Amino acid sequence: MAYYVINYSKLRIWEFVEYSKMIYLDGDIQVFDNIDHLFDLEDGYFYAVMDCFCEKTWSHTPQYAVGYCQQCPDKVQWREEEMGPRPSLYFNAGMFVYEPSLATYSDLLSGLKVTPPTPFAEQDFLNMYFRNVYKPIPNVYNLVLAMLWRHPENVDLEKVKVVHYCAAGSKPWRYTGKEENMQRDDIKMLVKKWQDIYEDESLDYKKDAMAAGAAAAAAGGVAEPVNMQPFIAALSEAGAVQYVTAPSAA
Repeated sequence: MAYYVINYSKLRIWEFVEYSKMIYLDGDIQVFDNIDHLFDLEDGYFYAVMDCFCEKTWSHTPQYAVGYCQQCPDKVQWREEEMGPRPSLYFNAGMFVYEPSLATYSDLLSGLKVTPPTPFAEQDFLNMYFRNVYKPIPNVYNLVLAMLWRHPENVDLEKVKVVHYCAAGSKPWRYTGKEENMQRDDIKMLVKKWQDIYEDESLDYKKDAMAAGAAAAAAGGVAEPVNMQPFIAALSEAGAVQYVTAPSAA
């Protein structure tokens, strides 16, 4: 399936209007501490953690070309007289706090139809759309692992609540330690924290679901089948999608 079809499906979360505010998390993110207080953030804004421009996945950008990164804006100055206005603050879209809205969802889709493909797909699009209402939050709510070697001065591991395993080779379910930076002690510690949760049988949803199913069967009940039709219909509606090969930014 095309890269864009999967990534842009993220926009559908704006349809969850039964909730006034939600926190979106990518599948390669693990929450290690309570973040419920983020629901108390002021309404009317889009909250997320600023990204880092230092990895090679950013090599197509002028920021990378001159060595500029918003994580340390004073280290390499953005020369406006030569390069134009300083880029807007740019967030990582692997985690964000947002307010569901059908009007926003409709506007997102309308904007998407006239927006050319970009290397970071929906992340670029969301940054463009929410640039005027974006408010940065501390990186403890979305620690992009590259920060550990690119900007260690900005990271306090003791306070990190949410870890984003987005660096090459860092996915805990297929971790080998062979890729660059993956033998670091802090990386191995964070991978082990994820694996400890995965192996904790007290958190095993499947076991609970199987027990509930067995209980229902014993009582003569029948488990309700999952309705896949809405998902299949959405994919059919998407049809042929024009896309370019893109790295995973989130």
